[in-house]
Amino acid sequence: MQNTGIKRVFLIVLDSFGCGAAPDAAEFGDAATCSTLRSVTESGIFPAANLTRLGIYNIDGVGTGTPSSAPIGAHARMRELSRGKDTTIGHWEMAGIVRSDPMPTYPDGFPPAIIAQLETAFGRKILCNKPYSGTEVIRGYGREHEETGALIVYTSADSVLQIAAHEEHVPVEQLYDYCRKARAIMQGAHGVGRIIARPYVGSYPNYERTAHRHDFSLDPTGDTMMDALVRQGHEVIAVGKISDIFAGRGVTRSTGVNENNADGMEKTLRIQQEDFTGLCFVNLVDFDMTYGHRRDIAGYARATTEFDVQLGTFMEHMREDDVLMITADHGCDPGAPGTDHTREYVPLLVYGAPIRQGVNLGTYPTFAMIGATVADMFGAGLTTKGESLLPRILAH
Repeated sequence: MQNTGIKRVFLIVLDSFGCGAAPDAAEFGDAATCSTLRSVTESGIFPAANLTRLGIYNIDGVGTGTPSSAPIGAHARMRELSRGKDTTIGHWEMAGIVRSDPMPTYPDGFPPAIIAQLETAFGRKILCNKPYSGTEVIRGYGREHEETGALIVYTSADSVLQIAAHEEHVPVEQLYDYCRKARAIMQGAHGVGRIIARPYVGSYPNYERTAHRHDFSLDPTGDTMMDALVRQGHEVIAVGKISDIFAGRGVTRSTGVNENNADGMEKTLRIQQEDFTGLCFVNLVDFDMTYGHRRDIAGYARATTEFDVQLGTFMEHMREDDVLMITADHGCDPGAPGTDHTREYVPLLVYGAPIRQGVNLGTYPTFAMIGATVADMFGAGLTTKGESLLPRILAH
């Protein structure tokens, strides 16, 4: 086995931070001009010095920003091979699983037979049953939920079934139990990627969602980089909703859902001070959930700038045998019409003492390059449609 000199990999997913429309964007209802990176960059409030130094604007085809004259990171863009543009498919693919069939979506709501099964399992009636914005749905149905005890069930353009309930009327653990029952029902042809608990508090019309969101994912349908590392006896530490996305599989420790992006990075900075061998896999969801879907360009830009400051702190404390990888799972262009994700390329930035600086890796056909590369860094066997980038980026 090759001695790569790499002991720890920190893979940080900036949830929805796409870098330009994929060639098949139109098939997913997205314009050829969609670009999360461009919208954020051209907001005028995006002084992201560390992402720039790493080479975010040196990536082929991004068409925005000012490239660094001497980027310190290896950089690439990756196209999604799976048929989708959502969290589950994006994360699964970067871990090594490529799905040729899309997960089911419900633009007209869930079929009556499914609703009947859910109502029987819950012992409660169901409200809504249509695609809806998460903040709007509680405003639209919250009062009826409080008056009747019926649960708010809704979906989106993604493969999800979401259940919203007021924490004072449905305790969080009870809501989680309803989600587990829904997960058992939503299998096979109705196997949505995620069942999501969406608790909220407050009084009509000023309801607010809480940090007690919890995702109940399908079990991964193939081998992942995390499985490969765990088989070797290495640690896989999950920060944010990573453990939820993979139904806990291939995770040796989870810090749980983040309160916000800053909290996720604070957890990551604390883990950086620990001694371990393996992968720290981080998801920062605010970019998508709080700013992308709400088409808040200024908020997205500010959040990225705040991340960039914490990124600088992280980079200062990296050890000689650390590797940092930054990527995204899909796009959610805050400058695009609508509220849905956008089918985009995603960036890949790789940095650390073991990594050659400034390598332009070009464009790759699948996010699974990440899984193949991480597995290769630890000499762990993983069969995937991606190929390892390690021969191109290893400094020695």
